[in-house]
Amino acid sequence: MPSTNAPGARPVSFYVRELKRALPAALFKPTGSRLLWLPVHLGVIGTATVALASGWIAWPLVPVLSVVIGMSFAGLMFVGHELLHGAIIRSRKWNWLRPWLGWVCFAPFLLSQRLWIVWHNRSHHANPNALGADPDMYPSLSEYEDSAMVRFTTDNFALGGHRKRGILSLLLGFLIQSQWVLRQSRERFGLTTRVHRLIQLEVALALALWVGLALLVGPLMFVFTYAIPLVVADVIVMAFILTNHSLSPATDVNDPLLNSLSVTTPRLLDWLTLDFGYHVEHHMFPSMSARHGRRVRDALRERWPERYQSLPILTALHRLYRTGRVYKDDTTIVDPRTHGEFATLAPRDLAR
Repeated sequence: MPSTNAPGARPVSFYVRELKRALPAALFKPTGSRLLWLPVHLGVIGTATVALASGWIAWPLVPVLSVVIGMSFAGLMFVGHELLHGAIIRSRKWNWLRPWLGWVCFAPFLLSQRLWIVWHNRSHHANPNALGADPDMYPSLSEYEDSAMVRFTTDNFALGGHRKRGILSLLLGFLIQSQWVLRQSRERFGLTTRVHRLIQLEVALALALWVGLALLVGPLMFVFTYAIPLVVADVIVMAFILTNHSLSPATDVNDPLLNSLSVTTPRLLDWLTLDFGYHVEHHMFPSMSARHGRRVRDALRERWPERYQSLPILTALHRLYRTGRVYKDDTTIVDPRTHGEFATLAPRDLAR
């Protein structure tokens, strides 16, 4: 495996100490008003599902309503992400609500909120872009060469190398990765039998919910009330997840200005996705609501303008599509099929 000590890396604490002195204390408090998105999305999903199942909508508009449901599925995930980081509810009095609401938010993706905390909050955030440690990381060249499964999934489904079928990473990537992580979770994360069974129970309850819907509305309408919306939600969520780190270098040192990328979208989309594009900012302060991402971004640009990295989301996705997805070393990604090599993103002070 290549060395993962990328040049110029600084620990996240280096930035946090200075930023905390510059940012108002109010930004670090939970933002309870974000919870108001939950009844909005559930209301949209419920109303649209009833309208579709009852035949109230003319057929030309049925796919449109499916897309609307999908947008609310994605919206639930963004709410759940902030919720389980403690950015919405943090008081002991109301903490008991978090797992229940978290289950609701991740149910469309058949994902346990307990697994998400272990997978995302603890494992990913502790080891972003660390080869062999970050569960969201693309493989090193040695991992690619040593595993037939890694070669098969990377060559056929990763978004890269101008592969048209890489679009599957957008269409179904979050659902498939969730199930793959679930399959490996006990050994990878050292889960106890009790916790692993609770995770399985949460997934089973979500599956029962959607099976029940299928039985209630019938197979054709299930396609429009769940299957198509799930694909829509997956595309929205994965457009952000894939661009968060996949263009960045491998690092052992957790330096968000090196191993993370923020993406920009139109302001309306920022609002609808709860500012999820502020990802460098999120890795600086995971328990801060992304509502304050712009304030953190401004502070980062003021202090380290040559290190802060951001791209328009479509630009980042296009760069993913045309580059490799296997790490030859810390700062070089390769397409083993064509032997094409591509430099990872780098702050301006390291790219000279």
